[in-house]
Amino acid sequence: MLASLTNPALVVVDMQNDFVRMGAPMEVPAARGTIAPIRALLAGFRSRGRPVVFTRYVADMRYRPLAAKLDWLGLLDAPTRACVPGFQRSYGDVDGTRDAAAVIDELPPHAGEPVIDKIYFSAFHETDLDARLRERGIDGLVFTGTVTEMCVEDSARHAVHHGYPTILVSDAVSSNHPPSHQATLDAFARNYGWVMNSAEVLETFGMQATT
Repeated sequence: MLASLTNPALVVVDMQNDFVRMGAPMEVPAARGTIAPIRALLAGFRSRGRPVVFTRYVADMRYRPLAAKLDWLGLLDAPTRACVPGFQRSYGDVDGTRDAAAVIDELPPHAGEPVIDKIYFSAFHETDLDARLRERGIDGLVFTGTVTEMCVEDSARHAVHHGYPTILVSDAVSSNHPPSHQATLDAFARNYGWVMNSAEVLETFGMQATT
């Protein structure tokens, strides 16, 4: 089935400074290990003229009902202001400051590549992502990014419910909790779609493995 897809899109979920950079308030250290495979996938998709979409998690008051369960939601408020667009922060692995909510420098979106801002885990919930994909005739989705068992998983499952054959890229997603990371990959492969590594994805769609 995957080989028959004619216009798959690559989705890069929440590879933002406040998740990926060293010392970030919501740091996922393993996310830095996924930069290289994501770059390889970006190069492959772009070389074939295939669509690329980025998402960003942005702070919003409407998520506060979960605050009693999720302690990290307090980081969205002052003084930390995690994932607040425009808030400048210093990090341990780059010079100067960066926009807390921006996609990391290593994975810059190109002109014309949508950047979907979301306030919930799923990139489909209360966004125009599905409409954008259908306008471009997307017939399958390949998910990368962070966090595996949160925004990546929720977005990928919703993609399946919207009718898209969907792949999770095992070496291009990341988590701070290895058991949850692996459980997500196992459950997705069993019940929702495909789990492949980046080299397998590039081979499946006949793309060059370049960076």
